[in-house]
Amino acid sequence: MKKRTLFFILISAIAAAAVGWFYLQQKQQTSQQTEPMVVVERGSVTDKVLAVGTIEPEQQVEVKSKVSGVVSRIFAQPGTYVNEGDPLIEVRPDPTPLELAEGRRNVELSEIQLATITQNMERQSQLMARGIISRSEYQETERQFNDARVRVQMAQERLALLESGRVTMGDIEIESIIKAPVSGYILERMADIGDPVVPLTSYQAGTPLMIIADMDRLLFKGTVDEIDVGRIQEGMPVQLKIGALPQAQVSGMLRHIALRANRADNTTVFRVEIDITNAGGSVLRAGYSANADIVINQLDEVLLIPERVIVFRDNRTFVEVPDESAENGGRREVEIRTGTGNAILIEVKEGLEEGQKVFERPLRSLSM
Repeated sequence: MKKRTLFFILISAIAAAAVGWFYLQQKQQTSQQTEPMVVVERGSVTDKVLAVGTIEPEQQVEVKSKVSGVVSRIFAQPGTYVNEGDPLIEVRPDPTPLELAEGRRNVELSEIQLATITQNMERQSQLMARGIISRSEYQETERQFNDARVRVQMAQERLALLESGRVTMGDIEIESIIKAPVSGYILERMADIGDPVVPLTSYQAGTPLMIIADMDRLLFKGTVDEIDVGRIQEGMPVQLKIGALPQAQVSGMLRHIALRANRADNTTVFRVEIDITNAGGSVLRAGYSANADIVINQLDEVLLIPERVIVFRDNRTFVEVPDESAENGGRREVEIRTGTGNAILIEVKEGLEEGQKVFERPLRSLSM
């Protein structure tokens, strides 16, 4: 009787232990299944630096006038291609009554002075022939005659510019029709018919009338944050993302990094220029906003995990992986060695294997 009782007690204990062990295993498996995890996979990761800017022509020219007046005709419109020397704009002289009167009076005065000096030089020539005056005195009168003749020419040229807008000065012809200084596309027209035009001189900038650029040679011009500028160098490949062309595959090469920083929106940035080497069949336009990913390093077929699952402690990196034999809910912490990352994914060099699962870090709740 006692043996049978002990047997039933032993069987009951074994059954209870088995039920407890099964319950614990189910609990651990359920806990692992409900907690979010990620899988270690192979893929590509690129270490890159972001530059923000726009697409611009490598060279663009502002067209200006050398004569003052008002715009009377426009021969070319924005978007059209012009060759060097093609007519662009005609500027009709529009002098004020005072300027016109002064121009004509200056011509008259200079002609009177020339006539007076001419008579004086003739008398001086006769006096020198009779030996009354010296050769040097005659040469001084001759110099005054040449000066007076130049002043007459200058006054006549100024009057011609005021009246017709056209004059020839030696081998240089100045006219009221402004011609294209270079070949290219007209990007912008800044003047309409009837607008006043201030001429380009050595002491004033003049009125910009048009902008011409060669659209076959485009650049990305932008800025890089000072934190990243030390990681880049000329010649690095670049991937461009055009805001207006989200599907475009545009690539380039970093050609220039500024030596001096600039302040923009309370941050320190450095200007960069990037040659566009392949537009990917897309039509690029001046002024397109763009982001440039300057590629520092790219790795393919490496083990990757999200950077968010990593715990940093004492200059070491750890992740949590499932462990059925552990007593802390089926987790164990392993140390890993990481490599190249892009702020989303990071390379795992040691500590994990492909296909292995890693626990997500628990979300932190904000206490009110």
